[in-house]
Amino acid sequence: MSETEFLRATCTSLFQAGLDAADPADAVRRALRLGKLPEPGRGGGLYLAAIGKAAIGMAGAAMTVLSPTRALVVTNRENAAQVPGAEVMVAGHPEPDAEGAEAACALEAMAGALGAEDVLFVLVSGGASAMLPAPRAGLTLDDEIAVNRLLLASGADITQTNIVRQALSRLKGGGLTRAAAPARVVALILSDVVGDDPRVVASGPTAPPIADQAVARDLLHALDLWPDLPELVRSTLLNAPDTAHMPPVQADNRVIGGNAASVAAMAAATASARVHDAPLMGDVADAARVVLSHFEDSEGVVLFGGETTVRLDGHGRGGRNQELALRVAMEAAGTGRSFAFLSAGTDGRDGPTDAAGGLVDHGTLARLEAAGGDACALLSDNDSNRALCLSGDLWITGATGTNVADLQVLALGSRATG
Repeated sequence: MSETEFLRATCTSLFQAGLDAADPADAVRRALRLGKLPEPGRGGGLYLAAIGKAAIGMAGAAMTVLSPTRALVVTNRENAAQVPGAEVMVAGHPEPDAEGAEAACALEAMAGALGAEDVLFVLVSGGASAMLPAPRAGLTLDDEIAVNRLLLASGADITQTNIVRQALSRLKGGGLTRAAAPARVVALILSDVVGDDPRVVASGPTAPPIADQAVARDLLHALDLWPDLPELVRSTLLNAPDTAHMPPVQADNRVIGGNAASVAAMAAATASARVHDAPLMGDVADAARVVLSHFEDSEGVVLFGGETTVRLDGHGRGGRNQELALRVAMEAAGTGRSFAFLSAGTDGRDGPTDAAGGLVDHGTLARLEAAGGDACALLSDNDSNRALCLSGDLWITGATGTNVADLQVLALGSRATG
């Protein structure tokens, strides 16, 4: 095995260790062993809702332990599968769609029919925010789709994005819990956000809002998106009752897994690994410089986790992980180091592509140029998917059935490249 092959294999095996640690079924089984659920009252029932990219695995594990009165599962099409005893509905991601709106209405109706003796058990995972569009009164699905597109292209981070989403939704920012009142609500949350804040994961259907509508308005102005918003959206943000002032959200939210646990699992899988001291966040250009700061280290492995952002100025296809991998390959060309670097989403999807991310090395630019590509031109057009396709460095896993944000592995070699 050549050094390049060894470095790439190291990245691959460590990423898989992080992915294995994010297994949603295992996370639910551990949580159910350790934490007791409240029992329904006299005449009441236990109702199960599983929502997000990990909903199938989470629901399957729960259904082997529980016998719910009704179980409703909502996930993206790529992850959809039967769950014995449960109704499974599919929804669009990363763009909301009509099937997701139908699923949101079904979930809201189930919650709204519950009484004080009932218990609603919610299994939450990343992706559910886009999958469950439930526009506030006066807004349409098209309005929600338009806002989602603007946010995804703006470079806004997930917390900023979900502040705006919450202000425009019936179910987000505790809306599901409010719909289920006076039933008791317990949520097991597989976190896809840095910090594992239940208000941010899936836009917090069982948690209080992150912020009020004034903050959402300020963010949209700061991102220069306010003039492009549909008129009804601007009117809602200015005039509708503030979700932050609605009845208190009372739910038992329990985080059962997340990005940090997967990074720790990667570290445990090799004695030579060091974990970078902070999550990779913010713009991919800044994140690439953080990765490059480790190129002066001796050989070994550096591990990262987090979630970066990309501002779309071009017309190409890609995602934050593909662009981060491409930027690292380009900026590392002048270091003379042999390396491999893998950046990928644990859900198996990066942006509007079928790739999870990219696995690059010290030969990436040479392969890209040999295939007729111009790395600088492709990067300026946000076309990292095309660039990594030309170099043979797309990292494609297919839908993984989980989602704990992004993982990165940098493997440094022992020699300089020629």
